[in-house]
Amino acid sequence: MSRTRVHNFSVSLDGFATGEGLSIEEPFGHAGHRLHEWFTTTRAFRAMQGAPGGSMGVDNAYAAQHGPGIGAEIMGAGKFGPPGWQDDDDWTGWWGPNPPFHTPTFVLTHRPRPSLEMEGGTTFHFLDATPADALATAREAAEGQDVRIGGGPSMVRDFLAAGLIDHLHVVIVPILLGRGVRLWDGLEALEQDYQVESVSTPSGVTHLTFSR
Repeated sequence: MSRTRVHNFSVSLDGFATGEGLSIEEPFGHAGHRLHEWFTTTRAFRAMQGAPGGSMGVDNAYAAQHGPGIGAEIMGAGKFGPPGWQDDDDWTGWWGPNPPFHTPTFVLTHRPRPSLEMEGGTTFHFLDATPADALATAREAAEGQDVRIGGGPSMVRDFLAAGLIDHLHVVIVPILLGRGVRLWDGLEALEQDYQVESVSTPSGVTHLTFSR
């Protein structure tokens, strides 16, 4: 059976994966882009944007694992758009006409809408479903490849609580946010179900991988 994978999921030292005050101007709230600076400087990220250059090394090696073998993605409503996007029939996501997913992508929302076909192979499907039901749908669409669980933190936490994540890559970024949405709440003793490895890099971040 295909695996479920989380990649490049950044959290602060105090466990917040996004800040407070999300809006169309500030997709990560008061955190800004500080959680993701390690990622956006890598060659793997720049290649996703169609740009040359970028850093190599350990951070890039982890960043590059995001895409290979993925046949579908599941994301939460908060990753697809800012609060209230469901009221805007013209909203098509943050990523422009050619999103970086290139697979069927399932958006979990209590207000489904018709599927949205984009350039580059991405089609957004909007589901009101439990994590287990959404995963079953995504696995069928993935045709034997793995399913990426894309975030945000509330959705990843729900999938972890349901025991549905096979590989979790979390990046601890040395900042303190103090407020926002935390990843780890309610997941006491999660580590007992996984083999955990830790690698720190010159950029100051620590990569944690949880492998079932």
